[in-house]
Amino acid sequence: MVTDRTPAPDAPDGEKLRWILRCGWKGRCPRCGEGRMFRSALKIVDRCEACGLDYRFAAPDDGPAFFSLCIIALPLTAFVVWLQVAFDPPAWVHLVTSLPVMAAGTLLPLRPIKGWLVASQYVNRAQEAGTRALWSQLHGTGKDVNDFDQ
Repeated sequence: MVTDRTPAPDAPDGEKLRWILRCGWKGRCPRCGEGRMFRSALKIVDRCEACGLDYRFAAPDDGPAFFSLCIIALPLTAFVVWLQVAFDPPAWVHLVTSLPVMAAGTLLPLRPIKGWLVASQYVNRAQEAGTRALWSQLHGTGKDVNDFDQ
């Protein structure tokens, strides 16, 4: 079994950020940094095969899509509108250039963004307020056990 390599809670923020970015980008377990985080393109594994981390805590929900659309799609849309206003190209030019760039620009970053969000949840022990008792009831765990150490 692999040991916990996650930065300590009192570690400098820069160290935590580097760990989060590294694990998310490579799709590695945020606890040990070795096991896979993803089973398929965007599906998270149930448990880390290296350290046994239970990924039930992971709830990135619509976060990856939101960040992908806000950070990438909005500027790309502004560029496409500028291109249309400035040069007035025919519609086929947008079908050949703008559409593939928009699709690739919004779909390709989804996996790293999802990895960053899951790793950030783990490293920062982020959970919805008041859910510990419900978690214990649903999963049959101790009320004094941290969700991230199940």
